[in-house]
Amino acid sequence: MWIKGEAALLAYTDKIAPHFRVRRTLMGESPDGLEAIRKAFRSEPRIATAHPRIHLLLSNSDLVIEGEVATIAAKKLALERAAALADVQGIVDRLRVAPAERMGDGAIRDLVRDALLEEPALAECSVRVVVKKRSEPVRIVDQATGIIEVAVEDGVVTLDGEVSGLALKRLAGVLAWWVPGSRDVINGIGVTPPEDDDDGKITDAVRAALEKDAIVNPDQIRVSTRNAVVTLQGQVPTDSEREAAEFDAWYVFGVDEVVNHIKVRR
Repeated sequence: MWIKGEAALLAYTDKIAPHFRVRRTLMGESPDGLEAIRKAFRSEPRIATAHPRIHLLLSNSDLVIEGEVATIAAKKLALERAAALADVQGIVDRLRVAPAERMGDGAIRDLVRDALLEEPALAECSVRVVVKKRSEPVRIVDQATGIIEVAVEDGVVTLDGEVSGLALKRLAGVLAWWVPGSRDVINGIGVTPPEDDDDGKITDAVRAALEKDAIVNPDQIRVSTRNAVVTLQGQVPTDSEREAAEFDAWYVFGVDEVVNHIKVRR
C-alpha cells in the first residue's frame, strides 16, 4: 500500500510515510469497512474531537481521507489507524492540520525559505522556491552538499531536492512545520547517498528539534525510541511546553507514534 499526499502527487511510501506499518483486513467497497475506520477514530481521544471533520471516500481502489484536524498528532494517528484497517491499494492523504495562523501561500513560502536560509546546519545547501509554478533560485552554493526546493499550495508545504543525510531531511521538515501557516508538510527530499534509518537516528532528530525549539527546555526532557515509537519523559513547568515537546516529536519524519510521559510541575 502507498499513502499519497495529493499536493505532491507522490505514490511512494518511502517518500511520504515510510513509518506506517500496514495490516491488511477486509474492507473493499463495504460501508462496514469505512465504519470500522470511523470507530477506530472515535476510540482514539486525540482523533475523536476532530472525527466529524474527517471524511472518508472510496475512489476506485483507493481510500481518500480529507478534512482538517486540530493537531499533527490527530492527523498522523488518523492515517495510521486507517492504513491498519483499509484493504485498499492506496490512501490519498488530503487531511490537513488547522494552522496556528491563517496565512497566504506566498507568506508561508517566504517563512519556510527564511527558516532554511537561517539554519546553520543547512548552510551548504542551495535553496530554490516555486513561484507561480516556476522554480527560482534563492541561494546557490558552490559545491553544494544538497539542494532544497520549497513549494506551497493551499497551505501545504512540499519540500523536494536532495540532501546528504537523513538528519538534514528531517530538520528541513521540522522547520517547515514550525511555520505558523503550515497545514501540512510533504517531505519529498531525497537522501544521497542512501542512508539506513534506525531508532537511534530518530531519537537524535527529536532531540535536535527540542534543542532548537525556543519554547522547550531540552535539558528537562528524555527521549527514547523503539520501533519508531518515541517516548518522552521528564518534567516541565507548563502544559504548553509539554505539548510543544510532543508536537516536535510528531513533526520528525519517520516517527510512528509519540508517547508523552512528560509531567507538569504544579
